[in-house]
Amino acid sequence: MNSVTLPLACMVALPIALIIFLRINATFVFLSLCLGVVLSQFVASSTNSLTSLISNAHVSSTIHPNNQTWKLILLLLPIIITMGIMIRTVKGNSKMAYNLIPAIGVGFVGALLVVPLLPASAAHDIISSPLWRQMIRAQGIIVGISAIACLASLWLMRPKHHESKHGKHSH
Repeated sequence: MNSVTLPLACMVALPIALIIFLRINATFVFLSLCLGVVLSQFVASSTNSLTSLISNAHVSSTIHPNNQTWKLILLLLPIIITMGIMIRTVKGNSKMAYNLIPAIGVGFVGALLVVPLLPASAAHDIISSPLWRQMIRAQGIIVGISAIACLASLWLMRPKHHESKHGKHSH
């Protein structure tokens, strides 16, 4: 593996491995990733303004996150919290099989979203690699299959309604 393949492979494989080994419901993690995208797009600039206001008020702080840093934090925070809360929520091997495609989707879609938010020095080699260009070309397919797999998983998880012998409205 070259210097680009390893970090990219780790970014894809780490969430998949955590989801599988900790038996986390990948559909909820994928939905949290989607929420993270919305937060990073619409809230990061407000958070950056708040940081500027606090630092202008002469509150001592050694950390001065920029807009990209806030976007990365807001993208990843819902995922991290969801993964922590959802440990061991997938019971049985048959449900783990349904969980595999959404887990792979989280890994690939997550990498597609995280890499552009990394500092330029860290992202440059990845973004200029042929492997990254292949992922970008396939991103529509990756996102589409992941979204459909998550929707199917949600539909399969819906509560089953069990009516009594006499029907729903009988006494």
